Amino acid sequence: MSTNSFDGDRRNLLKAGSAALALAALPKFAHAQGSTIKLGYVSPQTGPLAPFGEADKFVIDQMQTVFKNGIAVGGKKMPVEILLKDSQSNPNRAGEVANDLILKDKVQLVLTAGTPETSNPVSDACELNEVPCVSSVVPWQPWFFGRKGDPAKGFDWTYHFFWGLEDVIANFTNGWKSVQTNKVVGGLFPNDGDGNAWGDPKLGFPGPLAKMGFTLIDPGRYQNLTQDFSAQIAAFKKGNAEIVTGVMIPPDAKTFLTQAKQQGFSPKVVTLGKALLFPGAIDALGDLGDGLTTEVWWSPSHPFKSSLTGQSAKALAASYEAATDKQWTQPIGFAHALFEIAADSLKRAKNASNTSVRDAVAATNLATVVGPVKWGGQGPFKNVSKTPLVLGQWVKGKKYRHELVIVNDQAAPNIPTGGKMKLI
Repeated sequence: MSTNSFDGDRRNLLKAGSAALALAALPKFAHAQGSTIKLGYVSPQTGPLAPFGEADKFVIDQMQTVFKNGIAVGGKKMPVEILLKDSQSNPNRAGEVANDLILKDKVQLVLTAGTPETSNPVSDACELNEVPCVSSVVPWQPWFFGRKGDPAKGFDWTYHFFWGLEDVIANFTNGWKSVQTNKVVGGLFPNDGDGNAWGDPKLGFPGPLAKMGFTLIDPGRYQNLTQDFSAQIAAFKKGNAEIVTGVMIPPDAKTFLTQAKQQGFSPKVVTLGKALLFPGAIDALGDLGDGLTTEVWWSPSHPFKSSLTGQSAKALAASYEAATDKQWTQPIGFAHALFEIAADSLKRAKNASNTSVRDAVAATNLATVVGPVKWGGQGPFKNVSKTPLVLGQWVKGKKYRHELVIVNDQAAPNIPTGGKMKLI
């Protein structure tokens, strides 16, 4: 997918970014260096996107230990304070708490993750107020173009690492090609930042699927937390869709899958972004969770280790399970990597000023627990660094009710598979 093809339809993407427009009236804020390094962290701790923030408190507890003796910035040892703010799964709230971190708490660096509804307004607040920000867990297209990014200029203060829609399309279709279907795909794309990008004719799924011989049935955008998917199910049944895809929040996936079963629609493949990432969401589906497929951005199988703790991906996942009595979840790795990048940047910064920290962030070239992160050469634009992506399938587990097994690694062969994709 060439970056040139993305130019032109950007205004149609991501309603969430508009929440930050209200920030334009606020004064830019440059604060003096203090005696403490303050790191702001914004993620959805509550609301329908809360599974994206489930691992944050574990990671922050870990970082309190890592940073207990402070960090050297420009040759000066400084204590580190981490301020966690809840976006409440609301883009307006995300922008508000970002401004609190910048204007009231006077943080040196903002970290954020968890869908465009969180990361975009936070990134916009930082760009406006000239405070460095590192974001993740948003495909780069809705993050960049949803914020009206100009490919020729990029952004000055905000940097992002994650995969792109071209990667999720490649992984989903690699899986579909490995099993026998009629190649008719039902699309479920909500009216939000991810849904508008995934369903976009130029940026998203429609064009690539058509080129690969898949037929896409797209009934149009629906609102998040809808209670009735009868129209979509009827369209998929009429078109004889054997594959269902899309990018849904977990409650909507449960509603759709439950109603599909009730209405006699039984696709051979269900591959959904976002909704099927988390063990809790799969367990809530009961037997409906068996055989569902989704993207895998991080797992204990990933062959990377932390630059901060030296832990392998496997060891980090195991420490999370031991500390929380919960099954590992994908955001652990990226929450941890945000702090890896923060620590590495601060250590290389000449001082704790906004500009010095920003310049250090921009010069990052770091091997992290989610893979290498490097801006200016490892992505389509200077502000984007891409990370690897593979495909996973939920199967009945040994230790847990369902376990996520990597079933296709054609897009990232250095990440080992644990099985082959099977039809539901």
